[in-house]
Amino acid sequence: MRINKILVIRFRRVGDSVLSIAICSSLRRSFPNAQIDYVLNEAISSLYENHPDIDNVITFSNEENNNFWKYILKVRHLVKNTKYDVIIDTRSTIKTLFFSLFSLSTSYRIGSKKKYNYFLHNFRIDNHRDKTLDMVQHNLMLLNPLEREASIQYCSDFKLYVSDQEKLEFKAYMLDSGIDFSRPVLIATVTARLPHKVWDKERMKEVLRRMIEKYAVQIIFNFAGNEEDFAVDIHREMGNDKNIFTNIKADSLKDLRALISNCDFFFGNEGGPRHISQALELPSYAIYPPNISKSIWLPNGGDRYLGISPDDRYSKEEQSEMDYSQRFNLITVDQVWNGLDVMLATFLKK
Repeated sequence: MRINKILVIRFRRVGDSVLSIAICSSLRRSFPNAQIDYVLNEAISSLYENHPDIDNVITFSNEENNNFWKYILKVRHLVKNTKYDVIIDTRSTIKTLFFSLFSLSTSYRIGSKKKYNYFLHNFRIDNHRDKTLDMVQHNLMLLNPLEREASIQYCSDFKLYVSDQEKLEFKAYMLDSGIDFSRPVLIATVTARLPHKVWDKERMKEVLRRMIEKYAVQIIFNFAGNEEDFAVDIHREMGNDKNIFTNIKADSLKDLRALISNCDFFFGNEGGPRHISQALELPSYAIYPPNISKSIWLPNGGDRYLGISPDDRYSKEEQSEMDYSQRFNLITVDQVWNGLDVMLATFLKK
């Protein structure tokens, strides 16, 4: 059959959506003339403006997501009007099944294998059984059924794009805020949306001090919403070090994309900003908390994209008698610095 229209359903948060871009890029290479639409939460949609592998970003607001009838009516209207040839449901939740329920004539209704989607997804992929695969590889397995229609060009890269104008405009803002681009600029996530994912504050401060002392870096703290107080407190506890900036704010993900594109390195707690950094090809070093698998959430690693996890040096058996905090504290300052120092020496060329 001819594949003309494809819908990729993602929703959820920043990191998940960034990694799922590999699906859209693989589809673009495999079906270059097809229309590729990407379903996202409205709050993260600005990241994907003018993305070459996405034709339409379809957004759902918080109101639409939280109102059952508004959600159902929008889903039905979307799929009935567009008549997709392929629906790829990366979430495969009860809620996202409505896209397939209203599209039973769609030839390829693909989702992850779940007990409850037997009748609505005619291709159910067991893509999470192999724990040795990273999240991008898990996602790309959802394209396997389409091999009967074309030679699928699997692409594990996930990329974001910033226009020259956006980058220059944000660079001007950074200059006005005190950044000296003759010196290295580093973006750091010293906090996180979920407090339990934040590495020990005192250890974080010590690593920041070492970076400033050895590499004369300028460090921009990235934060959002209620994370600001925590980030400002760290800055204050470090004597309001002039090499640390809490006054440079990315008020949207579009701004964050532009900010990261003007930096030389990423460091900090694992999360959405780290995924954006990698998608913009910024060298990065991240700290992974317990229960967040580095092997799954650090795809396409190597010398340019590294991180540290309690699992790197301690087996599950060794950690089995420890509580969450004890496991997180297995990551020491020296362990972080030993890996980070090598990267900074390699990638900070200024």
